[in-house]
Amino acid sequence: MGTSGSPASQRKRGRPTAAERAQRRDEIVDAAVRLFVDRGFGHVSLDDVAATAHVAKRTIYTYFGDRSDIFVAAVERLRQRTLDLAAETSDDLATLATTIVQTLHSDEAIGLHRLMVTEAHAFPDLAARFYRDGPEAYVRALGDRLPRPDPALATALFTLLLGEPHRQRLLGLRAAPGRAQARAHARAALTRLGLDV
Repeated sequence: MGTSGSPASQRKRGRPTAAERAQRRDEIVDAAVRLFVDRGFGHVSLDDVAATAHVAKRTIYTYFGDRSDIFVAAVERLRQRTLDLAAETSDDLATLATTIVQTLHSDEAIGLHRLMVTEAHAFPDLAARFYRDGPEAYVRALGDRLPRPDPALATALFTLLLGEPHRQRLLGLRAAPGRAQARAHARAALTRLGLDV
């Protein structure tokens, strides 16, 4: 008679709305990322993801093809949230740079990055997709906001936005930055490249 309070027990019957589908997709991605980070990509099955997300395995196939698609979806979602957040305030280079620092130094991004470094040798195709939909996409977004087209400058900026603090985050030696710290880091990178305006 009582409900357990799990997402599965709270779902209503019938065709889900667009918002409910988006929420369910996010729940699947969140569950998968937790499992991937805890166990390693190769040790997580779709059955594990389904059980953790409280959905049927066929529901996962409705949204994704396989584990690789879920992992890439997590990378894409992180990037899209970054671009959306930057655009909400100001779509300029400094705002995007600040948001990239805050996002890519976050616990979620660091977990995905550690996982990919660990698993890249066993899953080279996944590593290539991670790079294309992660770092390469961020560099393109930065390049779109430069005063003039300069792929090398966009790459240099992205490199500085990660920098030594990112390495320390990967090693667990530093906490995630707040917005003010991210802004200071981004401004230092922009200044170093003569892009502060």
